[in-house]
Amino acid sequence: MKKLATHLINIALILAFLFGAYYVYQLSNKKKPEDLYRLQPVTIGDIEQNVTANGTIKPVTLVNVGTQVSGRVKKIYADYNDQVKKGQILLELEDELFKAQIAQSMGNVKNNEASVELAKANETRMQNLFQQEYVSKQELDQSIQALKSAQAQLSTTKAQLKRDQTNFGYSIIKSPVSGVVVDREVDVGQTVAASLQTPTLFKVAQDLSKMQIDTSFAEADIGRIQVGQTAKFNVDAFPNQSFEGVVKQIRLNPTNTANVVTYNVVVSVDNPEQLLLPGMTAYVNINFAKHDNVLLVPNAALRYRPKNEEMKLAMKKDKKSDDNKAKTKSDGLGSGKVYVLRNNKPEMIRVKTSITNGKYTEIVTSDIKPNEFVITADMATDQKPAGSNAQGPNRPPRVF
Repeated sequence: MKKLATHLINIALILAFLFGAYYVYQLSNKKKPEDLYRLQPVTIGDIEQNVTANGTIKPVTLVNVGTQVSGRVKKIYADYNDQVKKGQILLELEDELFKAQIAQSMGNVKNNEASVELAKANETRMQNLFQQEYVSKQELDQSIQALKSAQAQLSTTKAQLKRDQTNFGYSIIKSPVSGVVVDREVDVGQTVAASLQTPTLFKVAQDLSKMQIDTSFAEADIGRIQVGQTAKFNVDAFPNQSFEGVVKQIRLNPTNTANVVTYNVVVSVDNPEQLLLPGMTAYVNINFAKHDNVLLVPNAALRYRPKNEEMKLAMKKDKKSDDNKAKTKSDGLGSGKVYVLRNNKPEMIRVKTSITNGKYTEIVTSDIKPNEFVITADMATDQKPAGSNAQGPNRPPRVF
């Protein structure tokens, strides 16, 4: 009996030791909050909300210089990047045919001038004979008609001569504006034909110190853009330099591509150093809201939904309050929920939100303090980086 009691005591001591060791093990291996949740701090900073699009840099005025007559290129007086003045000769076409046509027309004019003189003499003679009653009234009328016909024919040949002289002038191509030659599309000896449409010989940019960006914005963004807004942009040629422009025009003609409606927005740009060249791709960023020194939380915190059952139950109990608030008049602010880690436990906090840049959102009203930690994901179930769920129903705003 005594041995049995001793045996039972030993077993009890062993069990107590095992339970104690398990308790100590549980305490030493208890998961910390950072092991359960992905955390990010609440910060104070500046935030901007923008709309972005790509565009092409173009001269404000780009003139396509063509020809109204056909012929072979005889001489070229301007080349790429040349500065030209208004009226300066750019190109000459071979003019032998034009000169021959002018000579022929001049011969026709002289021939018709002689016909007019003869008709005048006949008409004067008929007038005298008619007064002496040697000819009839019909013969007089015929002489008058012959004079008028000769005069009309003379006018026709003079017009033909003027047309041929004008065509001869068109064989000398002059610049219609002062500017820079940005393109030359012909060479000496090449034949240009101006039959159905005017061929382009040169492209002259009137002033490269003033440029514009033609870009397209989606219909969802166009309401935020106004004429006079400042637009910042970058180009690949100068990746570390930022440029500025001003929204000059919002064109009303929409473009529909695959059911996506866009509008052309023209941005005016000063280019005094002429660093920007025609055809460069500009990455345009138009800012329509900026707030300084405000409370910021990561967008992932606003998208976070807990997996913990107790927290889900608390959310369900609070849904009725949400429905009542939705019926009240809107103050222009958004609303949301974030989960703050307090006393090593998540606590749901309601917030009112303002603008976002796609990564952070401004918090307008809440009892969250700077440097508190908000939950952005559950470590146990979501190993993706915060904010990676861009395809889900709670993806961040498209505009940033």
